[in-house]
Amino acid sequence: MRLPACFSMIVLAAGVAVCRPVLAQSLGDVSRQEEERRKDVKAPAKVYTNRDLGTVPVIPSDDTKPARTDSAASDKATDAPKDGAKGSKDESVKDQKYWSTRKKDLQAKLERDKVLADAMQSRINGLTADFAARSDPAQRAVIDADRKRALSELDGLQKSIKDDQKALADLDEEARKASVPAGWLR
Repeated sequence: MRLPACFSMIVLAAGVAVCRPVLAQSLGDVSRQEEERRKDVKAPAKVYTNRDLGTVPVIPSDDTKPARTDSAASDKATDAPKDGAKGSKDESVKDQKYWSTRKKDLQAKLERDKVLADAMQSRINGLTADFAARSDPAQRAVIDADRKRALSELDGLQKSIKDDQKALADLDEEARKASVPAGWLR
């Protein structure tokens, strides 16, 4: 389908009208205008700082109050204000440093436990090879006892690694619930 020639001319004329040169100000003109504007300003504007704002009082949450009055609930209620007060106090210091330090400490503990588990596994492998190479029953008994101790320590380290991983996952979940920015946990 071919458009009429007059329609093409209208579109061309509109494009030329829109594309006409824009008269721009030079940098010198802009600086002179700004200088004039500053001369007209009589008093400087008020600058607000954190000192002007003051402090915000911390209001304890209602979850520290006891919900029931039976003896089991009252035992929990006597513990609750201590924990609740500690929680509200900790809330004021849970900044970027708190979260990043806590995450780094948990990661360092996890890495340390992994290194110790690898070292313990190497020790177990060496004791197993040494046990197989010995023919003296007394030496084999000593090596076997050492190997069993190393195996129990390795089990403890593997449990500690799982606990460390759970602690990291719990920290991530706690940070998510507290709306902590992801950059704070790096």
